[in-house]
Amino acid sequence: MTATPPGTIDFTMMYVTHDAFRRDLGRLLAAAVAGTAHTPQIQAGWANFKHQLLLHHTVEDDVLWPRLADKVTHRPDDLLLLADMEAEHARIDPLLTSVEAALEEPAADLAEQVDRLRTALVEHLDHEEKSALPLIQEVLTPADWRVFASRMRERQGLRGAAVYIPWITDSMPAAERERFLAHFPPPVRVINRRLWEPRYRKSGMWAV
Repeated sequence: MTATPPGTIDFTMMYVTHDAFRRDLGRLLAAAVAGTAHTPQIQAGWANFKHQLLLHHTVEDDVLWPRLADKVTHRPDDLLLLADMEAEHARIDPLLTSVEAALEEPAADLAEQVDRLRTALVEHLDHEEKSALPLIQEVLTPADWRVFASRMRERQGLRGAAVYIPWITDSMPAAERERFLAHFPPPVRVINRRLWEPRYRKSGMWAV
């Protein structure tokens, strides 16, 4: 995470969220290969991953992509990119459902199901970071981005933030963790340290 020049959009929250998605699917795949994916800790980690991903994609679909589309009405290549973003979301949904079913059964091909989901999601995240975020930086203003970020916070709510923040910092290097937490007011950092992080650790998500 590096400092954002004045007048430009700070994508920190987007990048750290994407990294957490990649991290969790790596953990799930490792658990599937090891035969430990059906433990309560892995199941709890999966449930939180799925919740965070669906919330993230829903707010992008409802708020971010339409706002961006309004700015590129006469730019067909950019409109095609936005259509790709929505189509990629749609392709990921049934893969989530397949993994969910494979976890419940349990299924012998769970690792293959997880790997298909991971491949599709990582390709989407890479595409978004390489193509959509530069477009956003070009045509949206920081005020536009704040509308999206505000809607995301509304959807998370205080209860969601109590999980989201320690989930993001889970296994983060210390220096990166401090830079991330610096985005929040001091009272939030104190509550996170004293209450939210201990509660998150106690939940045992992804523990093996």
